[in-house]
Amino acid sequence: MPANRSTLLRRGIAVAAALPLLALAACSYGSDAAKDSSAKVATGSKKIDGLDTVKIGYFGNLTHATALVGNQKGFFQKELGATKAKYSIFNAGPSEIEALNAGSIDIGWIGPSPAINGYTKSKGTDLRIIGGSASGGVKLVVNPKKIKSLADVKGKKIATPQLGNTQDVAFLNWVADQGWKVDAQSGKGDVSVIRTDNKITPDAYKSGSIDGAWVPEPTASKLVAEGAKVLLDESSLWPDKKFVITNIIVSQKFLKAHPKVVEAVLKGSVETNKWINANSDAAKAAANKQLAIDSGKPLPANVIDPAWKSIQFIDDPLASTLNTEAQHAVKAGLLESPKLDSIYDLTLLNKVLKAAGDSTVSDAGLGVK
Repeated sequence: MPANRSTLLRRGIAVAAALPLLALAACSYGSDAAKDSSAKVATGSKKIDGLDTVKIGYFGNLTHATALVGNQKGFFQKELGATKAKYSIFNAGPSEIEALNAGSIDIGWIGPSPAINGYTKSKGTDLRIIGGSASGGVKLVVNPKKIKSLADVKGKKIATPQLGNTQDVAFLNWVADQGWKVDAQSGKGDVSVIRTDNKITPDAYKSGSIDGAWVPEPTASKLVAEGAKVLLDESSLWPDKKFVITNIIVSQKFLKAHPKVVEAVLKGSVETNKWINANSDAAKAAANKQLAIDSGKPLPANVIDPAWKSIQFIDDPLASTLNTEAQHAVKAGLLESPKLDSIYDLTLLNKVLKAAGDSTVSDAGLGVK
């Protein structure tokens, strides 16, 4: 939830932006997606602009299900023709931004905070947000034996995924709205904010080292499966219950050099979201199948079913909510007053939407001029 072009004063955010990806696999920044995914090049198809490969990054999270399903069902590859889609999987936004800046990926699915951080750190030179992907899917889940009401959160240990990440800023903003004090850097105060990798959070909950967590899906539903209760759905805090949780970003260099390839990926994304919304159960199964391919393990029904219901898959990047999230980061003391001018370029997305007979979307005044 950081913002525009501001300089990241606080060293915690700067450190977070440099954190290495946990559990690296085949490539320098993220693990390569399994080779047996269903994204196969159609016989007789042609390369777009003669480009051999487009490198796409995403997280193994349900909030990135557009990328999961688009990979699994071959929607991206269909639009790319003989230009091969190559996928890399990430566990953390800063590492995906590193990969984008290094040219290890060209396009990525990512949360708003790392997108804002990446944009501001580069003074607006490295990336553009070119589309939306998902809204919602974030919850405050707690130990019902220790926390029975929102007021009971005071004095407890609550996990967020990472210092300065999207959920961390959301929780700090919520805490401030309750009138409580927390030092954003240390996490100490009226509530103890424990920064914990999502992969570790369920074990931390089981051990009693945290009393709850403000986390995205499927981590929230994993905790519920361990006996936690949903105390608050973040969507209830937003107008129309919508806020951006996943964006599509591209390196500015790649966008300038290969706009037709970017347009093809966006077309694949729009088609994927359309299919997801028309075929919810089949889409959920496809996302879970790709998760199993990428991570070696599918999600059980008692986790994926409630998690899936809480996420909306949309093409609109909900630009106005990104700006609000950035202001929350400023309020938390994690970011100097930012400037997000030109963080968006929705030209190609709106071209795709218009051609499909769908409504175009707004950049809330934060688009390229």
